[in-house]
Amino acid sequence: MSVKKEASGRRSIQVEVEIPGTPEEVWRAIATGPGISSWFAPAVFEERDGTPVALTTTLGAGMEFRAVVTAWDAPRRFVSEANGWFPGSPPVASEWTVEARAGGVCVVRVVQSLFASTDDWDDQLIGAESGMPGAFRILRLYLTHFRGQRSAFMQFMTPVAGTPADAWAALGGVVEDVDQTPPGALLRLDRPAPGTAALFTMDLGETVMAAFSFYFYGDQAAATVAREQPRWQAWVQERFA
Repeated sequence: MSVKKEASGRRSIQVEVEIPGTPEEVWRAIATGPGISSWFAPAVFEERDGTPVALTTTLGAGMEFRAVVTAWDAPRRFVSEANGWFPGSPPVASEWTVEARAGGVCVVRVVQSLFASTDDWDDQLIGAESGMPGAFRILRLYLTHFRGQRSAFMQFMTPVAGTPADAWAALGGVVEDVDQTPPGALLRLDRPAPGTAALFTMDLGETVMAAFSFYFYGDQAAATVAREQPRWQAWVQERFA
């Protein structure tokens, strides 16, 4: 993994993935609130005169990130700019593009960039570069098995006493992917409803965190989350207390 550095001070990383679907189907997945919520995190676009002007994404622990949309060319490209990930860090621009390929697939490419005169913020770009492939695997699974369906999301994050290995527990499902950056697994679920589960651990030095993200699909997705969220919350508290 590397950060591209330019004489102007622009520093950037690029990640891309090939996924099934037409440009219009892929665009709906990456450039609408319901689409992004189906594979990444709850998201809402603000519009003015029918054109998106801002994107708000809610990540773990209720953290909201708002980005201003600076370019919009559906279904090919959009660009947004947000405040840096940490206080004092420079603004970060994200450019998303969709390119059609033969065989009913598209390439989704994201470039994240910032301007800085030192290497102080490169680790943030490298962290984004290492995290995007995991999110793209969920996107590919969504477009392969659940394209266009309604979705609902629930997530649990908890500190773990011990090592990352201590955080893993058996869950029912078809294992679609196992990754080491960060250590995690992607499951395709039949129960309690059709969906996916992304399970991973993060070693933060003094603390190990376990995170469980569930994406349910279909007309009953919201009802499934309403029913299952209290049960899973109780399970997490009991298991990791």
